[in-house]
Amino acid sequence: MKKAKIFKPTKTSMQSGLRNTKNWILEFDTINNNIDPLMGWESSKDTMSEVILEFDTCDQAITYASKNNIDYYVIEPQKRKLVKKSYTDNFLK
Repeated sequence: MKKAKIFKPTKTSMQSGLRNTKNWILEFDTINNNIDPLMGWESSKDTMSEVILEFDTCDQAITYASKNNIDYYVIEPQKRKLVKKSYTDNFLK
C-alpha cells in the first residue's frame, strides 16, 4: 500500500520570500532504501518516491488521496511568529 504525506512547504532559508509556500504538497514515502556497496549512495527501486503533487488546499489533497486509496498523514504548518521591530529600538537601550 502506498503511503504519502501531505504538507505545506516552509520558506527557504536563503531568501525571505514566501512564493513556494502557498500550495499543499502530496509526497510519497520511499520504500526499500538500499545502499550501493561501491559508491555508498542511497538508492531505491520505488519510483513513486519521485512523484510530488501540488494542490491549492489541504482538502483537495486529502480528497485525491482518498479517491486513489492512498494512506496519508497530514503535517500541519506551524504558525509564524511575527515580531515587530523598529530601527530606533537599536538605539534606545
